[in-house]
Amino acid sequence: MIWALGMGINEMRILCLGDSNTYGYDPRSYFGSRYPSEVRWTERLGEHEVINCGMNGLPIPYDSGAFTDLIRAKAPDLLIVMLGSNDLLEGADAENTAERMDSFLCALRATGVQILLISPPPMQHGEWVQSAELIKESEKLGKLYRNLAERQGIFFADAAGWGVELLFDGVHFSPAGHAAFAESLKETLQAIGDGDK
Repeated sequence: MIWALGMGINEMRILCLGDSNTYGYDPRSYFGSRYPSEVRWTERLGEHEVINCGMNGLPIPYDSGAFTDLIRAKAPDLLIVMLGSNDLLEGADAENTAERMDSFLCALRATGVQILLISPPPMQHGEWVQSAELIKESEKLGKLYRNLAERQGIFFADAAGWGVELLFDGVHFSPAGHAAFAESLKETLQAIGDGDK
């Protein structure tokens, strides 16, 4: 895929669609509060204009209408999608999660936006993750998402290799995890800007 935005890599308007790890949820808080802006990965992407549309608890939507409307309203140069963890936590397996993502991305692509699909870091044993099977299913997402990204002709990144530290629940990024995620994502965005897929 050719990167043809007609602008420098430092000037992108990026819309981030994701769950609590995009929103910046801090599981250490009593009332579900958010990490400060300087901690959240969405605020650490250099000169890019970032629109954070992360929502706590968001699974892959069945109805894409509100999201296609959002994309058209915000007109981003790039849409980043990182979803699927909540689907697994709600009992879906990796294959069904990838099928739902495939359908969702098909609808989003109709807007004409360039898309970067990110496979979330695999879960770890913790308060929210007691099952080895759940961890195994989360580890499968990377390959499945990579395959569907290739089929759809969109950009892909697998955060499994980004060294993202998770907290005690086995799901949410620590502050250090947000920093590591942001650094690897900046490298990915640079590669996209250089014309790599």
